[in-house]
Amino acid sequence: MTDLTPLASLSSALSDVVARIAPSVVSVHSHRSRSTGFVWKPGLIVTADEALADEGEVGIVLADGSTATAAIVGRDHTTDIALLRADTGITPVELATTVPALGALSVVVATNRDTASAALGMVSVSGTGWRSLRGGEIDARIELDVRLRPNQEGGLAVDASGEAFGMAVLGPRRVLVIPTATIERVAAQLETRGRIARGYLGLGLQPLRLDDGVGAMVMNVDKAGPAAAAGIRQGDVIVAVNDQKLSGVRALLRTLGPASVGRVIDVAVRRGGEPASFRVTIGERPET
Repeated sequence: MTDLTPLASLSSALSDVVARIAPSVVSVHSHRSRSTGFVWKPGLIVTADEALADEGEVGIVLADGSTATAAIVGRDHTTDIALLRADTGITPVELATTVPALGALSVVVATNRDTASAALGMVSVSGTGWRSLRGGEIDARIELDVRLRPNQEGGLAVDASGEAFGMAVLGPRRVLVIPTATIERVAAQLETRGRIARGYLGLGLQPLRLDDGVGAMVMNVDKAGPAAAAGIRQGDVIVAVNDQKLSGVRALLRTLGPASVGRVIDVAVRRGGEPASFRVTIGERPET
């Protein structure tokens, strides 16, 4: 018997990686939606929040074809992470803490029509942390040059040595990976609290173009909110926070992440054309 060629050896190694990971990957069924998830802890499954329907029951299909009903423990729209609880008896996958290098091979182990699937690609971007459009703090920017079907979203991104470094999700015109550091941090909070704490000012804001920049007009104020307690009123125009000119309402809202709760900020406003300043202690957004 001849020795395997390098390409055959690589093929065999990748196949072994998929075989090890696939038993911990499940198919997630929600209202008119199919996606992938993986067992994070015994009885707990992580999946892509965006692929999870907002209504109806949730079920899962295991690698052996058996089914189970799942309950939503919590979900975080800003990081695209949802946590489910289901009695599966499946061994959790071990998540790695490393971020793959640019150009490294990656396999997305997922499900397609309730059967295990795999897609081979390359790490096309490997960079530092970033903030999602919805304000979520993502610990590393990882993009994959790989083609995924919608029902493969939520699959595990695994490197050539078999280490799972994150969850593959479908971003605008690209496949993104939510890294394991973000998954561990967010899923742990969802497990204990069912939600992620977010900063809250208690203001309804409208962008406003000013002669010297951008402002945010206060359209309504939560009378029980932090801004009202500090003295901000309807009709005030916010022009700066902590001596930094406002760049937009969305930029302001993005700063209200979990770490912002309890922080004191200086808010500069114009009231009736006159400058005024208020110290606001950021609160925690109430549950809806």
